[in-house]
Amino acid sequence: MADEEINGDTDDIQHDKDKNQKKTAKHDSGVADLEKVTDYAEEKEISSQDISGALSLIGDRRNKEAAERLEKEKELQKVSVKKEDIALIVNEMEISKFLAERTLREHRGDVVAALTTLTN
Repeated sequence: MADEEINGDTDDIQHDKDKNQKKTAKHDSGVADLEKVTDYAEEKEISSQDISGALSLIGDRRNKEAAERLEKEKELQKVSVKKEDIALIVNEMEISKFLAERTLREHRGDVVAALTTLTN
């Protein structure tokens, strides 16, 4: 009987070893797959000239947009609007005076067009 217990224990130990080997093999295959994927990635060094060129393009674009906004604001300030029209829009739409005046200026003083825009 003692021999049977010993043989039974060794079978269990052998079975546990097989399980561990399968787990290790499964784990290692994932690592190999990951290395295959990362092998294709090339590391490129970015030069300081490329960075400075990109930053200057971004800066130029921002300056151009700011100049366009400033020009638009100047054009809107040239449009004359009536205080009564602004008050009408503020009372009817329950918006700020600034927004009412701006919308009215964008529509060249046309109250109906400004109200239509604000309702849509």
